[in-house]
Amino acid sequence: MAEWKPIDELFDYEKGTLQSSKCTPGKYTFITAAEDWKTHETFTHDCEALIFAMAASGSLGRTHYVKGKFISSDLCFILTPKKGLRLDLTFYHRLFNFLRADIVKRTATGTSKLAINQTNFGAYKLPYFDYEHQLSFRDKIETIASINSEFSEGMDYQLLLLDKLHQVVLQEAIEGKLTSEWRKQNPHLIRGENHASKLLDIIRAEKDHLIHEGKIRKEKPLLPIAVEESPFSLPEGWIWCRLGEIAQGFEYGSSTKSKEEGKVPVLRMGNLQNGCIDWDDLVYTNDDAEIEKHLLEFNDLLFNRTNSRELVGKTALYESKEMAIYAGYLVRFHMSGGINPKYSNYIMNSPLHRNWCDEVKADALGQSNINATKLRDFRFPLPPLTEQEAIVERVEKLIDMIDELRNQVTERNGQSEVLMQSFLQEAFAE
Repeated sequence: MAEWKPIDELFDYEKGTLQSSKCTPGKYTFITAAEDWKTHETFTHDCEALIFAMAASGSLGRTHYVKGKFISSDLCFILTPKKGLRLDLTFYHRLFNFLRADIVKRTATGTSKLAINQTNFGAYKLPYFDYEHQLSFRDKIETIASINSEFSEGMDYQLLLLDKLHQVVLQEAIEGKLTSEWRKQNPHLIRGENHASKLLDIIRAEKDHLIHEGKIRKEKPLLPIAVEESPFSLPEGWIWCRLGEIAQGFEYGSSTKSKEEGKVPVLRMGNLQNGCIDWDDLVYTNDDAEIEKHLLEFNDLLFNRTNSRELVGKTALYESKEMAIYAGYLVRFHMSGGINPKYSNYIMNSPLHRNWCDEVKADALGQSNINATKLRDFRFPLPPLTEQEAIVERVEKLIDMIDELRNQVTERNGQSEVLMQSFLQEAFAE
């Protein structure tokens, strides 16, 4: 039967010494947190050891096995058996990687960037038994890990399909396909004075009035959308227009230095998740001038204008009555003329918008960047106001169903992890 002992009773461990930026290729192994290794001109250790990634975002918790001359990254722990203990490091290498998610969950700390807490890591318990049993359990670990991996991959695939279904729902919504029956039943709500072109005329008149009163500044006219520019055909009652024609604001956020504690949150790109504001991992500010200048209002939309392909273009609707401001790499704007902000948010998170971002994001240096001027040019499919409400009602029901399925998959995945942990303990108790 195995005993469960803290890591610091089984292993001596120390932090690696070499920064990746100071690596000079050579004949010795340089082990980093990443899956692939490098080389270096000198070495610090000549032994059998485990290398555990303790601070490297996507690589956090990865464990390498090494034997021979090597040097390790300063983002890793180097683990060697305690003096007097006989440990099969091949077995423990497999065990560490099998328990990777659980180790990270129980030992990592931090807000904006997770890292393994050394004290928590040392206290984490692993099974320990005589050397012969360690050897015999090598294959058992592989079998358990293989089963768990196949199950996890199946869950990940189901979540991927649900994400794709979410995108299909949004795209069909903004093409008018989800409300085709509604239009047949309500022809009077999409024609005449209810046609989207009339709504656009009203918005233009309102903007001209605000410009005349000096409440907003006059902006450079936007080019009309040519027929060949239209991404797809629109239903009766809809029109194509530029986002800048029907929205106002387009203001960049605050450049104030944020703090871990303060009186008002500063929303950043990481807080824009799936069209909503994620209130985890917040930073704050106490700068009254910046708070007054960049204070968000209910139903503002926040657009991430820079960073990687996956992040640039992300948009979220601000539906909180709590005070918050937004960071400088976000653009805040709001819709005019009573245009439904939820419908607008669906547009900004749809494949239509994602594809447009891919077309226009590169700046003169080839970096991902969509500034406020570019954003105003986005081609926006505008339905009549009442149909916008019908679309939102329909999409919310479908998204709720998808989210419920996603929760069920996630719950099953969590149950699988618990089952695997129980199975592991039972296996070691034999």
